[in-house]
Amino acid sequence: MRIFNNIATLVKTKRIEHPECYSQIELANLLGFKCNKLIANIEEAECNVPLKIMTKLSQVLNIPPDDFKAAVMKDHEESLDLFFKKTFKEKIIYM
Repeated sequence: MRIFNNIATLVKTKRIEHPECYSQIELANLLGFKCNKLIANIEEAECNVPLKIMTKLSQVLNIPPDDFKAAVMKDHEESLDLFFKKTFKEKIIYM
């Protein structure tokens, strides 16, 4: 199971705290999407930010690239920790 909590928190916080206080629909439109489902999924930690929109999202929400990268890397690290914890636990049970 992948974890996307850090990127979800970053995007939602930056969207709400932005001077324009974009709605999910407004942000989706700025990114070239007709519906807000992608933004909702990102903010609900259902998925990661697709690479093809990462730069534009970073620009629109004034997210420094290093902050974006740190959130993605933290999510990846937590996902790997969870994976290995589960994998080793299962192996111990079956030994």
